[in-house]
Amino acid sequence: MGRGLAVRLARTGLEVVIGSRDAARGAAKAEELSAALEPGQPAITGTDNASAAEAPMVILAVPFDSLEDNLAAIADSAADSVIVSMVNPLGFDKQGPYPVPVPAGSVAQDIAQRIPTARVVSAFNTVASPVLNAVDEPVDEDVLVAGDDAEAVAEVVALADRLDGARGVAVGALRLSSVLESLTPVLIGVNKRYRTHAGVRFSRLEIPSP
Repeated sequence: MGRGLAVRLARTGLEVVIGSRDAARGAAKAEELSAALEPGQPAITGTDNASAAEAPMVILAVPFDSLEDNLAAIADSAADSVIVSMVNPLGFDKQGPYPVPVPAGSVAQDIAQRIPTARVVSAFNTVASPVLNAVDEPVDEDVLVAGDDAEAVAEVVALADRLDGARGVAVGALRLSSVLESLTPVLIGVNKRYRTHAGVRFSRLEIPSP
Protein backbone atom coordinates (compact mmCIF):
# COMPACT_ATOMS: atom_id res chain seq x y z
CA MET A 1 0.00 0.00 0.00
CA GLY A 2 2.80 2.37 0.87
CA ARG A 3 4.45 2.02 -2.53
CA GLY A 4 1.37 3.08 -4.47
CA LEU A 5 0.57 5.89 -2.06
CA ALA A 6 4.14 7.20 -2.28
CA VAL A 7 3.99 7.44 -6.08
CA ARG A 8 0.54 9.02 -6.07
CA LEU A 9 1.55 11.67 -3.52
CA ALA A 10 4.81 12.46 -5.32
CA ARG A 11 2.83 12.97 -8.53
CA THR A 12 0.88 15.73 -6.77
CA GLY A 13 4.16 17.56 -6.08
CA LEU A 14 4.75 16.50 -2.48
CA GLU A 15 8.18 15.57 -1.17
CA VAL A 16 8.01 11.87 -0.25
CA VAL A 17 10.58 9.95 1.79
CA ILE A 18 10.47 6.14 2.03
CA GLY A 19 11.58 4.60 5.32
CA SER A 20 13.10 1.14 5.70
CA ARG A 21 14.91 -0.78 8.41
CA ASP A 22 18.00 -0.38 6.22
CA ALA A 23 18.82 3.02 4.69
CA ALA A 24 20.34 1.54 1.53
CA ARG A 25 17.28 -0.60 1.00
CA GLY A 26 15.05 2.43 1.44
CA ALA A 27 17.10 4.40 -1.08
CA ALA A 28 16.93 1.56 -3.60
CA LYS A 29 13.15 1.27 -3.27
CA ALA A 30 12.79 5.05 -3.63
CA GLU A 31 14.84 5.02 -6.84
CA GLU A 32 12.65 2.22 -8.20
CA LEU A 33 9.43 4.11 -7.42
CA SER A 34 10.77 7.37 -8.85
CA ALA A 35 10.80 5.71 -12.28
CA ALA A 36 7.00 6.07 -12.29
CA LEU A 37 7.23 9.87 -12.01
CA GLU A 38 7.19 12.47 -14.77
CA PRO A 39 9.94 15.05 -15.36
CA GLY A 40 9.49 17.97 -12.97
CA GLN A 41 7.85 15.88 -10.26
CA PRO A 42 9.92 15.62 -7.08
CA ALA A 43 11.89 12.39 -6.88
CA ILE A 44 11.05 10.02 -4.05
CA THR A 45 13.95 9.57 -1.64
CA GLY A 46 14.66 6.79 0.84
CA THR A 47 16.45 6.31 4.13
CA ASP A 48 16.11 4.43 7.42
CA ASN A 49 12.85 4.50 9.38
CA ALA A 50 14.04 6.81 12.15
CA SER A 51 15.31 9.44 9.71
CA ALA A 52 12.21 9.25 7.52
CA ALA A 53 10.00 9.77 10.57
CA GLU A 54 11.48 13.22 11.16
CA ALA A 55 8.98 14.48 8.57
CA PRO A 56 5.99 16.58 9.72
CA MET A 57 3.67 13.78 8.59
CA VAL A 58 4.52 10.09 8.94
CA ILE A 59 2.38 7.45 7.24
CA LEU A 60 2.60 3.97 8.74
CA ALA A 61 1.91 1.50 5.94
CA VAL A 62 3.21 -1.70 7.52
CA PRO A 63 1.77 -5.14 8.30
CA PHE A 64 0.28 -5.53 11.76
CA ASP A 65 2.83 -8.17 12.74
CA SER A 66 5.72 -5.75 12.12
CA LEU A 67 4.16 -2.82 13.95
CA GLU A 68 6.20 -3.26 17.14
CA ASP A 69 9.58 -2.96 15.43
CA ASN A 70 8.47 0.01 13.34
CA LEU A 71 7.09 1.91 16.32
CA ALA A 72 10.28 1.32 18.27
CA ALA A 73 12.28 2.78 15.38
CA ILE A 74 10.24 5.98 15.03
CA ALA A 75 9.15 6.66 18.63
CA ASP A 76 11.65 9.48 19.15
CA SER A 77 11.87 11.03 15.69
CA ALA A 78 8.08 11.07 15.12
CA ALA A 79 7.25 12.43 18.56
CA ASP A 80 6.14 15.80 17.16
CA SER A 81 4.69 14.53 13.86
CA VAL A 82 1.24 13.76 12.56
CA ILE A 83 1.23 9.95 12.41
CA VAL A 84 -1.22 8.42 9.95
CA SER A 85 -1.96 4.76 10.69
CA MET A 86 -3.03 2.59 7.76
CA VAL A 87 -2.38 -0.52 9.85
CA ASN A 88 -5.16 -3.08 10.13
CA PRO A 89 -5.01 -5.79 12.83
CA LEU A 90 -5.98 -8.82 10.76
CA GLY A 91 -5.92 -12.52 11.38
CA PHE A 92 -6.72 -15.34 8.95
CA ASP A 93 -8.15 -18.82 9.44
CA LYS A 94 -10.20 -21.30 7.42
CA GLN A 95 -13.20 -18.98 7.53
CA GLY A 96 -11.23 -16.07 6.11
CA PRO A 97 -9.97 -12.75 7.50
CA TYR A 98 -11.09 -11.39 10.85
CA PRO A 99 -10.22 -8.39 13.07
CA VAL A 100 -7.71 -9.10 15.83
CA PRO A 101 -8.61 -7.40 19.15
CA VAL A 102 -6.18 -4.70 20.27
CA PRO A 103 -6.09 -3.93 24.03
CA ALA A 104 -6.00 -0.18 23.41
CA GLY A 105 -9.15 -0.43 21.26
CA SER A 106 -7.43 -0.03 17.90
CA VAL A 107 -3.97 0.14 16.38
CA ALA A 108 -4.27 3.91 16.05
CA GLN A 109 -5.17 4.28 19.73
CA ASP A 110 -2.27 2.01 20.64
CA ILE A 111 0.12 4.26 18.70
CA ALA A 112 -1.31 7.33 20.43
CA GLN A 113 -0.63 5.75 23.82
CA ARG A 114 2.91 4.78 22.88
CA ILE A 115 3.82 8.14 21.31
CA PRO A 116 1.60 10.53 23.31
CA THR A 117 3.08 13.76 21.93
CA ALA A 118 2.33 12.79 18.33
CA ARG A 119 -0.98 13.64 16.69
CA VAL A 120 -2.30 10.27 15.55
CA VAL A 121 -4.88 9.86 12.81
CA SER A 122 -6.35 6.72 11.25
CA ALA A 123 -6.83 6.83 7.47
CA PHE A 124 -6.59 4.80 4.24
CA ASN A 125 -7.54 1.62 6.16
CA THR A 126 -10.29 0.72 3.69
CA VAL A 127 -8.40 1.41 0.45
CA ALA A 128 -7.14 -1.85 -1.07
CA SER A 129 -3.50 -2.30 -1.99
CA PRO A 130 -4.26 -3.11 -5.66
CA VAL A 131 -6.21 0.16 -5.92
CA LEU A 132 -3.36 2.27 -4.54
CA ASN A 133 -0.79 0.42 -6.63
CA ALA A 134 -2.71 0.98 -9.88
CA VAL A 135 -1.13 4.43 -9.94
CA ASP A 136 -2.42 5.37 -13.41
CA GLU A 137 -6.04 4.79 -12.39
CA PRO A 138 -8.16 7.07 -10.15
CA VAL A 139 -8.75 5.88 -6.60
CA ASP A 140 -12.52 6.47 -6.87
CA GLU A 141 -13.15 6.00 -3.14
CA ASP A 142 -13.72 7.94 0.04
CA VAL A 143 -10.79 7.95 2.45
CA LEU A 144 -12.19 7.77 5.98
CA VAL A 145 -10.22 9.77 8.54
CA ALA A 146 -10.55 9.46 12.34
CA GLY A 147 -8.67 11.48 14.93
CA ASP A 148 -8.92 13.62 18.04
CA ASP A 149 -6.82 16.54 16.77
CA ALA A 150 -8.98 18.63 14.42
CA GLU A 151 -6.03 20.25 12.67
CA ALA A 152 -4.32 16.92 12.04
CA VAL A 153 -7.56 15.43 10.71
CA ALA A 154 -7.96 18.40 8.35
CA GLU A 155 -4.40 17.91 7.09
CA VAL A 156 -5.00 14.24 6.33
CA VAL A 157 -8.36 14.96 4.67
CA ALA A 158 -6.58 17.49 2.45
CA LEU A 159 -3.88 14.92 1.71
CA ALA A 160 -6.49 12.40 0.59
CA ASP A 161 -8.15 15.04 -1.57
CA ARG A 162 -4.90 15.42 -3.53
CA LEU A 163 -5.23 11.89 -4.89
CA ASP A 164 -7.00 11.56 -8.22
CA GLY A 165 -10.55 10.33 -7.63
CA ALA A 166 -10.29 10.22 -3.84
CA ARG A 167 -12.24 12.22 -1.28
CA GLY A 168 -11.20 12.65 2.31
CA VAL A 169 -14.04 12.30 4.82
CA ALA A 170 -13.62 13.12 8.52
CA VAL A 171 -15.65 10.52 10.43
CA GLY A 172 -15.04 11.39 14.08
CA ALA A 173 -12.82 10.70 17.07
CA LEU A 174 -9.79 8.42 17.10
CA ARG A 175 -11.76 5.73 18.95
CA LEU A 176 -13.67 5.16 15.70
CA SER A 177 -10.47 3.89 14.14
CA SER A 178 -11.44 0.49 15.54
CA VAL A 179 -14.41 0.56 13.15
CA LEU A 180 -12.26 1.60 10.18
CA GLU A 181 -9.73 -1.14 10.89
CA SER A 182 -12.51 -3.73 11.23
CA LEU A 183 -14.01 -2.82 7.86
CA THR A 184 -10.99 -4.22 6.07
CA PRO A 185 -11.80 -7.94 6.53
CA VAL A 186 -15.34 -7.18 5.34
CA LEU A 187 -13.97 -5.59 2.17
CA ILE A 188 -11.54 -8.47 1.66
CA GLY A 189 -14.47 -10.89 1.86
CA VAL A 190 -16.55 -8.85 -0.60
CA ASN A 191 -13.69 -8.50 -3.05
CA LYS A 192 -12.83 -12.19 -2.91
CA ARG A 193 -16.43 -13.22 -3.44
CA TYR A 194 -17.11 -10.81 -6.31
CA ARG A 195 -13.57 -10.76 -7.73
CA THR A 196 -13.16 -7.02 -7.61
CA HIS A 197 -11.46 -4.27 -5.58
CA ALA A 198 -14.49 -2.52 -4.10
CA GLY A 199 -14.04 0.28 -1.58
CA VAL A 200 -16.10 2.73 0.44
CA ARG A 201 -17.98 5.62 -1.16
CA PHE A 202 -20.67 7.54 0.74
CA SER A 203 -23.80 8.40 -1.18
CA ARG A 204 -25.68 11.70 -0.82
CA LEU A 205 -22.74 13.29 1.00
CA GLU A 206 -21.86 16.82 -0.01
CA ILE A 207 -18.82 18.31 1.72
CA PRO A 208 -18.72 22.13 1.74
CA SER A 209 -15.61 23.70 0.27
CA PRO A 210 -13.28 25.17 2.94
